[in-house]
Amino acid sequence: MRDNITFKCSECGEENYISTRNKRKHPERMQVNKYCPRCNKKTVHKEKK
Repeated sequence: MRDNITFKCSECGEENYISTRNKRKHPERMQVNKYCPRCNKKTVHKEKK
């Protein structure tokens, strides 16, 4: 059971990335370091509600 998730930049709030995740195996929220074109640097992107 994979669900689509959206990643949101923690600094500017821009929604930049879409990915999938197995919610049964990983119930906690994901956060990854990704490039944000609006901030023009690598920032922490957290899973959107």
